[in-house]
Amino acid sequence: MKLSESANSTFGIASLDVTSTASIKPTEAKAHRIEFIGDSITCGYGVDHEGVGGGFTTATENATKTYAYKTAQNLDADYNFVSYSGYGIISGYTSGQKNTNQLVAPYYDKIGFSYGYFNSELEVATVPWSFEVQPEVIVINLGTNDSSYCGNDASKQAEFTEGYVDFIKMVREKNPDATIFCTLGIMGDDLYPCVKEAVEKYVAQTGDEKVTSMKFAVQAYNDGWGTDYHPTEKTHEKAARKLTSYIETVMDGRLLAISNTK
Repeated sequence: MKLSESANSTFGIASLDVTSTASIKPTEAKAHRIEFIGDSITCGYGVDHEGVGGGFTTATENATKTYAYKTAQNLDADYNFVSYSGYGIISGYTSGQKNTNQLVAPYYDKIGFSYGYFNSELEVATVPWSFEVQPEVIVINLGTNDSSYCGNDASKQAEFTEGYVDFIKMVREKNPDATIFCTLGIMGDDLYPCVKEAVEKYVAQTGDEKVTSMKFAVQAYNDGWGTDYHPTEKTHEKAARKLTSYIETVMDGRLLAISNTK
């Protein structure tokens, strides 16, 4: 299992050699399928490091300790992560100017974004994602980085809201039957009212009621910090419990959670 995000490394399987008595078959699919669209929180940025210092490194990034992976395990679901540290809806992380170089939407219909190349030649972002296997549930957890641009500026927040509506429409176009959960809050909930408004606007415009919003609890001081104030595994566990429960409620028990939701 690859623990770090695609932006910082890629790998592929060139060939498989088997003996004459062996066979290869696909891993059996789980009962459900869920997709997570997010940023560094979903990537597990800094979760394997105690304390805020150290800066980014793939050595301390671990997707299996995130709320996303834990939620997928709780629901006995196969999972897909579309997540990039620093990325957002209308702006990536910034100290002031809008950062349009780190947006999720341009890569959503590709197999991913990476600074690396397959076989040192193939640029990952040029390869389309097929959407052949459709998730039952999609969780969007974006807005944390946009907040660094929007701040308390009402016009920027309105721009974020409209951008979020457009992104929901893009996700829906590619996934016509999934229930979409729009979330925010683990590293700050300043833009959650805009997320909620975006969902309400989208539903009013389209009549599509299979979209909902949920606010995560902001991480607690007593649960510690990972690198650059990112959430610890304890925080991720709490978030996974809340998200699992909410998904089960909205889906009316159609995704039966297993016992590790403790």
